[in-house]
Amino acid sequence: MPNKAPTENIKRSQQKTQAAIKRLERFSKMTDSSVRIPFTQFNIGVDAIIGLVPVVGDAAGFILSSYVLIEAQRLGVSKRIKLKIIGNMLIDFLGGLIPLVGDVFDAFFKANTRNTNLLKDYLLEQGSHE
Repeated sequence: MPNKAPTENIKRSQQKTQAAIKRLERFSKMTDSSVRIPFTQFNIGVDAIIGLVPVVGDAAGFILSSYVLIEAQRLGVSKRIKLKIIGNMLIDFLGGLIPLVGDVFDAFFKANTRNTNLLKDYLLEQGSHE
């Protein structure tokens, strides 16, 4: 009788990865593009809105952005990818600190979407090597 445990473990791992990706996609949409600006094709998210509050809003956005990093850690991604995620978080945070210009920067940079895509690309690449 063949041992089905390795196949079941792989399936379970793939299901966990897919569930994490879905959570991250929902999170990124909420934080980066959940609100359409009237009369435009442009969307902003909660991150840009809370970023309007000087310093505190940017700090809150940074804390929210750490969710993608936490998921990356749970999924066991490489140190290189986690450093890229942290880099995007810092760029978003520091860019958002600049008065007025930082608020516009926040709306366009969309760090959570960038980081979710970075993570998805990494996971797809890893899956193709298995």
